[in-house]
Amino acid sequence: MNYLDTLNPRQYEAVTAPDGATLVLAGPGSGKTRVLTQRIVYLIREKSVRPYEIMAVTFTNKAAREMQDRVEDLLELQLKGTMWLGTFHAICGRILRREAEYLPFDHNFVIMDSDDQQSLIKRVIRDLNLNDKTFRPGSVQGEISKAKNNLQFPADFVRSNYREETIFRIYEQYQLLLQKSNAVDFDDMLLYCWKLLHDNEDVRQKYGNRFRHVLVDEFQDTNTVQYELLKQFSSVNGNLFAVGDEDQSIYRWRGADYRNVLQFEKDFPDLQKILLEQNYRSTQNVLDAARAVIDHNQNRTPKKLFSDRGKGNKVIVYEAEDDRMEARYVVDTISQLIANGNAKGEDFAILYRTNAQSRLLEDAFLYRGMGYRLVGAQRFYGRREVKDMIAFLRVVYNPLDEVSLLRIINVPTRGIGEKAISNLRLSALESSRTIGEVLLDLGRYGPDSVFYPEMGRAALPLADFGARVVAWREQWERDDQITDLMDTIIRDTGYEPFIREEDDAEIDRWENVEELKRMAFEYQERGLAEFLQNLALVSDQDTISETTNVPTLMTLHAVKGLEFNNIFIVGLDDGILPHARSLDDPEEMAEERRLFYVGITRARNNLTLVRAVRRMTYGSPEINIPSRFLSYLPNELVISTAASFSGLSGERMSYIPASRWESRPQWADSIRQAFPAYKATTAAAAKAIVERKFEAQDVVEHPMWGEGTVMESVIEDGEEVVQVRFKNGATKRLIVSLSKIRKSQAKS
Repeated sequence: MNYLDTLNPRQYEAVTAPDGATLVLAGPGSGKTRVLTQRIVYLIREKSVRPYEIMAVTFTNKAAREMQDRVEDLLELQLKGTMWLGTFHAICGRILRREAEYLPFDHNFVIMDSDDQQSLIKRVIRDLNLNDKTFRPGSVQGEISKAKNNLQFPADFVRSNYREETIFRIYEQYQLLLQKSNAVDFDDMLLYCWKLLHDNEDVRQKYGNRFRHVLVDEFQDTNTVQYELLKQFSSVNGNLFAVGDEDQSIYRWRGADYRNVLQFEKDFPDLQKILLEQNYRSTQNVLDAARAVIDHNQNRTPKKLFSDRGKGNKVIVYEAEDDRMEARYVVDTISQLIANGNAKGEDFAILYRTNAQSRLLEDAFLYRGMGYRLVGAQRFYGRREVKDMIAFLRVVYNPLDEVSLLRIINVPTRGIGEKAISNLRLSALESSRTIGEVLLDLGRYGPDSVFYPEMGRAALPLADFGARVVAWREQWERDDQITDLMDTIIRDTGYEPFIREEDDAEIDRWENVEELKRMAFEYQERGLAEFLQNLALVSDQDTISETTNVPTLMTLHAVKGLEFNNIFIVGLDDGILPHARSLDDPEEMAEERRLFYVGITRARNNLTLVRAVRRMTYGSPEINIPSRFLSYLPNELVISTAASFSGLSGERMSYIPASRWESRPQWADSIRQAFPAYKATTAAAAKAIVERKFEAQDVVEHPMWGEGTVMESVIEDGEEVVQVRFKNGATKRLIVSLSKIRKSQAKS
């Protein structure tokens, strides 16, 4: 069979497109990889284009290897070293080494990784006598990277205020240090290559003539410098073949700009635009649900995805009583389907918006004794920030715990290096004490400690840290309130700004710390000892061996490019999905829709969307508003099911497993009311109606959120529910009988 015979009409049109600019908008599961590989084969076999006259750009080395393997299989020849196939960085690096005579470094330049970059930036901040709390290296690195991705060298950097002027000075000195080191960072590789092609006509003609055809995958994920590079590479022959889908652009936080798809049409007005709408992955109901979501976005080309796999099962929307039952429902459903022989573990993926959401799911799997695979992140209890906070607590509880002490003795950095630790060990050895005992002695007595003179230059930071541990222990012994203790540790060490510096859209490290605090709040009455014991037991269970035939847990960002027979997406509540930071930003909200769309379209056969009526937040149940995304789903596509529970009275729910799902087809209509009215189903709930304890403008206190003002108090299903605006800016809806909220001692 001829390779072209395997294509559908639109794929064939794309593969055999004439010379010129071509934009292939490939919906999910529409065979874009096949189109790209067969386009290359077509050019070589049918159009007599030599392999070295083709540049094909991918976003990962793995994608490049897979594309080359497929092309070689179809052509039945080896292409290694001939065709320019690779990532932007690999291709640009190759050009920079060849054309080093035009650059401020020679061909033996080295590439600085992220850690190297931060080290240089820290040095510049120190040399300029700047406050590294105001100008944090990680933040500065991000601003410099953003400038480079937007084609800005130091001289082009926009500076209209003190901070921008200071970032400019850091950027300028940072680039000088790179040049002195004959080095570039990752962003430089693209920026210098673009400048070389843009400014040097001879070099641009050289490569423009060489590359008769330029192809790019995942075009929607390009940033400004990458798009401009593609234009330079194809400037002579004009043959730019771009495959992408603006609806699957989910890396805005990395600088990716889906608007490049729109700009491409403006820059190449004669381009041929081809839509790949036939989906080979999902059933029609899944595709219709995805379309119902993404059609709410603007500035896109509408697509009508269709499948020949039939309508398939309806989308299930499950509403759990709380976040624990949300996790339990998912795991129990998977367990039951596997036990019934209807599926294998590897057929399931559970998707969530942030990594912190994995904790309850992991606990549910561990409770069930089921293995699971965590993709794109460490298991919750193995994450650095979680282990750090546990280590702090263990040191307070047991200062003799050397492993925990050494983990956090210089976290965040406080001037306690290897030499100081060596001195600490030596003093402990000579005095027949532990290093924890030596540290506490330094903390209690400072310069009067017998160990102080032995610590050298690190004596002061060691004594200071020791004093903090002593103070933390006194606080714990006084009231044993774990969350208060955690707050004190975080404040005293500056851990929050330290760890937030490493946050990004995929790894929100601070949310993991907050999740651990929520977990700790459940042990307020039982104390630190039991909390640490429980963590140790859970962590031991965490070593359950993984096999390939287990369910997969991952974020929505991490699932891009994958597919599973059965998909569960959890956390369908406003503020979670969509994420809280998108609620007031139309562009961020559009990105959240794209992210949800990507998650939906990973499902081959079955899609289940799960939410929780309330989530425990520092010991108080917070009522959640259902995700606005659920309101997009037409009633005819959805079977909605729910836990059976008595209104908001606090009774444990009667769990309904998958085999007893009840149909509530008017789900979307109820969501469109903005908030569902949960009706009490028992006489006990009806009797629970009480007089309101709070009124609007009452000043109240909460053990975790502090002082706030009641905005509204209403009776819902026999329970008083208050909306409170706290001084920290948070607004919460709380069930009074289940919350630890009380009137402030101050006058209301």
